[in-house]
Amino acid sequence: MKKIFLIALTLITMGIQAQESHKNTVSVAGEGIVHVIPDGAIVTVRVEHQGNEALDVKTKNDKAVAAVIQYCKKAGVKEKDVRTEYINLNKNYNYNTKKYSYTANQTMRIKIRKLEDYDKIMSGLLASGINRIDGIQFTSSKIESLEAEARKKAVANAKEKALEYTSVLGQTIGKAVQISEQRNVSNPAPMGLKMRAMSAEMDSSGPTIAPGELKVSSQIHIVFELK
Repeated sequence: MKKIFLIALTLITMGIQAQESHKNTVSVAGEGIVHVIPDGAIVTVRVEHQGNEALDVKTKNDKAVAAVIQYCKKAGVKEKDVRTEYINLNKNYNYNTKKYSYTANQTMRIKIRKLEDYDKIMSGLLASGINRIDGIQFTSSKIESLEAEARKKAVANAKEKALEYTSVLGQTIGKAVQISEQRNVSNPAPMGLKMRAMSAEMDSSGPTIAPGELKVSSQIHIVFELK
């Protein structure tokens, strides 16, 4: 008797699930976009030295890196905002001179939380020992709230689309039965970013970067019941 009851219960459950899976639905995608002026930046810089002796080259590079880290502390850059990306020591062979040489380099990622400090900090980094700037990424301190705003706009956009579709058919939408999200932050980077001459001072006649706008977007996919 118990076995028959379990079989009956299973069949009923399968029937209910089948009915739910065949509910009429409408599937829409919505997008929300928010723009903001960046207020910070992440720069990738490099310290690099070349020479004929591996130990000498590595020692010089390490000394310069230590000076860069010390400057960052002095400039008020938080310890967590300075990170070594990679360290290399390469052995190179010159077929013309038949001699070996060595290249040591270390790349560092430095977060500048106030964009107005960019020129001052970059001047200090140049003076302390960096000799390459590999790139810049603009940031915003309000990114979390901007993402939340973009999500809300995306949901509203999806619902608006669903209502437009169903109104033409003389129908309406019910509750949302499925939601999925994809977010994106478009980070403009200035083209042709170049390091100035190896000098402790940078040109102060005007801004040396153009941050543009950050575009924060969210794509939402929602499935609504169709009534």
